[in-house]
Formats: sequence, structure tokens, C-alpha cells
Amino acid sequence: MPQYIDDPTLPKPSFPGSHMVIDDHYVFISGLTVTDLSNGKATRGDVKEETRLVMRELERMLEQEGGSLADIVRVDIHLADLRQINALDSIYAEFFEPGRYPARTCTESPNICGGSTVEITLMAKRPPQE
Repeated sequence: MPQYIDDPTLPKPSFPGSHMVIDDHYVFISGLTVTDLSNGKATRGDVKEETRLVMRELERMLEQEGGSLADIVRVDIHLADLRQINALDSIYAEFFEPGRYPARTCTESPNICGGSTVEITLMAKRPPQE
């Protein structure tokens, strides 16, 4: 049976959804932006720093469930300006072992919630439970 989890370190979602849904095989994390992070407002508009902060937070969320970034199998990225994809990629790639990147979609979404320039959603394989 799926578990619906709101991370206590993040603001409660302002939409009808959960931060994470976990089933027997996967961890699904809702789209995350720097606006969702307490320290993110200062970096809004800097694609590289937004990407770095969001990826670190996603990593922390996976680790609290016993996983890691290496468990990610799919990522959806929404970028306010697709012309910034190279800047995003330069930071995003640092979080994965070369040649072991998750399946990914990246779309332009000019009106990301909270005025952020990057939103990242993911699906990760859940480590075996004892």
C-alpha cells in the first residue's frame, strides 16, 4: 500500500498532493523548486544555483528513505527558459556518475510556481526493505 509523506522540513504543499509517495518498489517525489526551500529565495533566477539547491534537497529526501541519487530512474525538469539548458546541465551532471544518467524529460515552463526558474520531479527505485 502506498505511503503519502510530507517532508516536515518543507512547507506543506499548497496543492492537493504529497511531497513523496512511496510504494514497495519506487519513491516518487513531487516537483521541487527553490521557492519550496527556506534558503532558496536568494538564489531565484540563478539557474545553476537553483539546480544545485534542488538536487541537494532531492538527495536529502531520498537518503531519508534509505536511497540515493544513484537509485533515480526518471527525472522531469521544467525550465523557465529552455535556452538555459546548458547551464542547468553543467550542474545536474555533477550529481550522477558519468554514463549512468536517469531517463529525463526537460520542458520549457515559463510560469513555474513561486517565480523559480527550475522545477525537478523524480522517480527512484526503492531499496529493498527488510
